[in-house]
Amino acid sequence: MPKVVSIAGKSESGKTTLIEKLVPILKSRGYRLGVIKHAHHGFEIDRKGKDSYRHKKAGADAVLIVSPQRIAMIKDQEEPTSLDHVIKYLDDVDLVIAEGFKKEKLPKIEVFRKAAHAEPACLGDENLIAFVTDSNFEVDVPTFKFDNVEGLSDFIEASFLHDHSKV
Repeated sequence: MPKVVSIAGKSESGKTTLIEKLVPILKSRGYRLGVIKHAHHGFEIDRKGKDSYRHKKAGADAVLIVSPQRIAMIKDQEEPTSLDHVIKYLDDVDLVIAEGFKKEKLPKIEVFRKAAHAEPACLGDENLIAFVTDSNFEVDVPTFKFDNVEGLSDFIEASFLHDHSKV
């Protein structure tokens, strides 16, 4: 199983933007990465009229769409899916970056922008391992500014990937 770190924070804090910057840096260092996005309100990827939509509509519990370059799965869940339940689909990567999942008990790097919120989301969370911010908010974990993605990448590599070094 791959190591997992959550990029957590309140809505509009910059989680997605940070992940967009982290992924190419860690990829350039030779690591295979997976990202799992927590979608609070659900989502649809299938379109009405497409074969996969028709298979699902006919009653299939799961549909895989396979091309030479990609795989997509549409699968209904009877209850909310935990990160532990879906991580098995990414067993061939070195690190999974989970966007969100702030209530899960896993290592968290919080993203906090002072213009968006009055206080961080993960204060007091024993799983908080780092903090990315544009504020002077003081926490008891390593703190990085938004423009120090290389430093944060070094921290992630040392914390989660040192025994998987590819370079």
